Amino acid sequence: MASAALLLCSFVLFLSHCSYLANGEDAQSYHVVQNHNSSPEVVCSSSKGSNATALPLVHRHGPCSPFDDKKLLSLEEILLKDQLRVNYLRRTALKSSAKPQVDDSKASVPAEYGGGEYVITVGYGTPSREQTVTMDTGSDLSWIQCKPCSACYSQQQPIFDPSQSSSYTAIPCNSQDCSQLRSSCSSSCAYDITYGDGSTTSGVYSYDRLTLSPNDVIEDFLFGCGTDNEGLFQDTAGLVGLGRGKRSLVSQTTQVYHSVFSYCLPSTPSSTGFLKLGEPGDSSNTVYTRMQTSSNHPSFYFLDLIGISVGGQQLAISPSVFSSRGTIIDSGTTITRLPASAYGALRSAFRSYMSQYPAAPPTRVLDTCYDFSGHETITVPKVALLFDGVTLDLDVSGILRHDCLAFAGYQGGSFGIIGNVQQQTFEVVYDLGNERIGFVPQACS
Repeated sequence: MASAALLLCSFVLFLSHCSYLANGEDAQSYHVVQNHNSSPEVVCSSSKGSNATALPLVHRHGPCSPFDDKKLLSLEEILLKDQLRVNYLRRTALKSSAKPQVDDSKASVPAEYGGGEYVITVGYGTPSREQTVTMDTGSDLSWIQCKPCSACYSQQQPIFDPSQSSSYTAIPCNSQDCSQLRSSCSSSCAYDITYGDGSTTSGVYSYDRLTLSPNDVIEDFLFGCGTDNEGLFQDTAGLVGLGRGKRSLVSQTTQVYHSVFSYCLPSTPSSTGFLKLGEPGDSSNTVYTRMQTSSNHPSFYFLDLIGISVGGQQLAISPSVFSSRGTIIDSGTTITRLPASAYGALRSAFRSYMSQYPAAPPTRVLDTCYDFSGHETITVPKVALLFDGVTLDLDVSGILRHDCLAFAGYQGGSFGIIGNVQQQTFEVVYDLGNERIGFVPQACS
């Protein structure tokens, strides 16, 4: 029991910076946090931003997870898995014209990006059966494991049995719907997806009732009923796709929710966030920036990142550094990746502000780390991401993680990625109809 708690503490130290608690006294340019050595809370608490109209959103490995086996990850494992997703995104960017390898007898579904750390619980079928699925803004098609399985991994809830749902329909192979899905098949309308981490799912395109809440029920929801699934899904029933493509949950519910959704990722796995479909209840605190589009990556959400400030001072980075390939915002990537020159400027400024603390060894991509032993309080410079029309002042949990600067650089001609660590505590609003992305500060804790 003690070793399990210690492992969870190590994991939460990375995800929530649990050894530091805000003391409430910030200068204009700094966060001042208290350093202490007590063990973190490993129980789940409700976020202040949660409410009855929103789906609770939790970290799959934290104490709020519905899974019995938390499958605790070390810092090395977290960063390795994160790098798998980033590597695939980069390969896709450099080979955007290349066709994914899929079975010709199945749908020509682009290889999607995998990953994803946050889960929600929804209901499929009639009667509704609870299924806990990964939320992913980098994927379009939603899918769950279905009986009869030819190959299914272990999941927390019973695997969905479509024969027990009175509202289930498998899409016929010769139907117009199947033709629009570009599935060349002999009997069923089949799909086959390979994710960036090597995970796979295949099965049949289907329709069924999707229950988000007692008052939010979607009839004839298109999803994949997966009968052959392998990979790193780790007890989840499948995935809910929140990308920009036609098969995503967002696109399928346009008439009801007007192509708007939002989420808030909590700063600690010991808290809950939320996922909402539809307009935010109170938009007075929402600041918006333009949503950009890439024909090479139509499912992704792009932003115009134009600068970075540290300690209230904007860094001398040419906007062209960010604009050459663009910047995506992604729920499935953990650590924000910046072009090498931009990251170099950020790292240099951050190290200058933190020069009073001795350096500690790096861990994989986290190359700016510190030893805070003997310090009762720690002074961390504020970091802001500058978008067109928006200055995003990051929570301290999005700046310093596991005693390291929570950013990384990359070489090559790929796009930048705003990871989920930097998104935490903000309600991130995706308004596809108006082609804009909004941010509400301190929407969850």
